[in-house]
Amino acid sequence: MASAGGVAARYREAARALAPTAPRQAAAATGLAGAADAVRLLEAFPARARRPAAVLAALHDLVLADRAPVLAAAWAAGDGAAAADAAVATLQDEPGAVAERASRRLRTEEVGRHAVLRPLVAEAARRAGAAAVGLVGLGCSAGFDLHLDRVGVRYDAGPVQGDPTSPRQVAASVVGGRAVPTTRLPAVLARVGVDREPLDVADDDAARWLHACLGPDAPAAARVALEAEVVLARAVPRVLLAGDVVDLLPTALARVPAGALPVVTTTWALGRLSPGDRARFADGLRTAAERRPLAWVSAEGVGVAPGVPTLGDRPASGHSILAVTFLDSGAGRVEALGRCWSRGRQLSWLVDDGPGWETRSVAP
Repeated sequence: MASAGGVAARYREAARALAPTAPRQAAAATGLAGAADAVRLLEAFPARARRPAAVLAALHDLVLADRAPVLAAAWAAGDGAAAADAAVATLQDEPGAVAERASRRLRTEEVGRHAVLRPLVAEAARRAGAAAVGLVGLGCSAGFDLHLDRVGVRYDAGPVQGDPTSPRQVAASVVGGRAVPTTRLPAVLARVGVDREPLDVADDDAARWLHACLGPDAPAAARVALEAEVVLARAVPRVLLAGDVVDLLPTALARVPAGALPVVTTTWALGRLSPGDRARFADGLRTAAERRPLAWVSAEGVGVAPGVPTLGDRPASGHSILAVTFLDSGAGRVEALGRCWSRGRQLSWLVDDGPGWETRSVAP
């Protein structure tokens, strides 16, 4: 059991950190830190469920579920004192519900990374001569990257690539002298996500948890973007597999039909794996490529993705490398195509159109 002083101090520190940008959450954290009864309840929670961010998301989830009307009213009115009291009362009224929700995995980066994945997947298919692809997203969480073909993406003031009528429109800025290619995406015949704890937004409670993690202070644009991702995810058939992403790689690839190029995607997923598991992942790709050609597109920190060039950049340098790897009969070709910053909000494309790769046929 945690000490009362330690729990209260964590919530006071959370309140200070949140105050400039998230005053509603800051008020709730202040109330919890200052109420002895609330602190005693939090002390009894499992360690994972005591995290301030998790408890605040749990309270928000109860608000969204219409189970905390007083807190909802206080947040809506911007009344910090009332919100502080209501947060304590909600915890006292529903400690079990708060503890269960606060034990869940926080989902704070759930919007799809479409601006970086779209050109990478299109380039992989073009170079492989593939008329169709099957997307296999590793570390997919809610699987929003699996509908990258259903969004619209605009780079700077250029035309929209993809669907200009999609409810999800993404903007990214480009630095450097090269424009992002306008290569068309091929047909997507399969969408398979793998994660230790995938979140299926077809379930209303799961979708609400994403909004809860976004927080009550999130700007309207962020809430609209998240809801658009949920709508698109529900509109396309997909498979989400729960378990070790490396162990399940063969199972996921087997879901891609013949005639489609399997394209494995990792977007800041490999950094959550140990170096040994990253090596196992690379071995798994090579083994799978003995049976059929496949591509891997990656947006990972410098030096994180096995075999991907670092372009001379230092690890932990604040940006990521965008790369395409193609494997056929175990042999691989890899090229770093760009850099990106801020999880794809800004990118730099580094190459002109490259040649196609000679492959075994992936045509129907």
